[in-house]
Amino acid sequence: MTLTEGIGKSCNKVIRLIVRGLALSKIHPNALTAIGFFINIWAAVLLAGGQFFQAGLVILGAGIFDMVDGRVARETNQVTRFGGFFDSVVDRYSDLGLLMGLLVYYASINRYLYVVLTAIVMTASVMISYTRARAENTIPLCKVGFMERPERVVLLIIGALFSHMAQVLWVIAVMGNLTVIHRMIYTYQQAKQLEDAQLRPSSASAAARR
Repeated sequence: MTLTEGIGKSCNKVIRLIVRGLALSKIHPNALTAIGFFINIWAAVLLAGGQFFQAGLVILGAGIFDMVDGRVARETNQVTRFGGFFDSVVDRYSDLGLLMGLLVYYASINRYLYVVLTAIVMTASVMISYTRARAENTIPLCKVGFMERPERVVLLIIGALFSHMAQVLWVIAVMGNLTVIHRMIYTYQQAKQLEDAQLRPSSASAAARR
């Protein structure tokens, strides 16, 4: 077993114990989602005040709720359509809240380049989610691209804990928008394949009638 596998198994054991405890407590999964949101708002306030290290720890804590709410729902047979919708909406607010905290911080120290950069990251974060949601009205699945929410959150935690937030924002800005472009290209390719597949039977029928 490698060190990475060992860490992964240990973390999974801890998560399972947390899930089991929360399931026994009978707390509703949507309440866990809401708690995670308010913890992220706390982190956003810390980011706005320039307390990056403390904010990183708080985001890490909020991440636990992000990881367990769905598992608790499955463990307690409380999986609902609304629950998945609610989780997605609250995640967007959490993401934007953290980035708003950074906007306030960079504006307060007159770093307007990073105000604009953070705004670009906010746009990419919204568009990554939007392109997937919109694409899946056209094609079955559009889960492509590297910079999904877990990766963005992990990068924000790293940036906050190790004082490399500026570098992290550049990475998310570039990779996030590349993810949006990737999803647009993928959706175009998949939609074209579906349209071509629908045209083939029609062409074959027309040929047979001739």
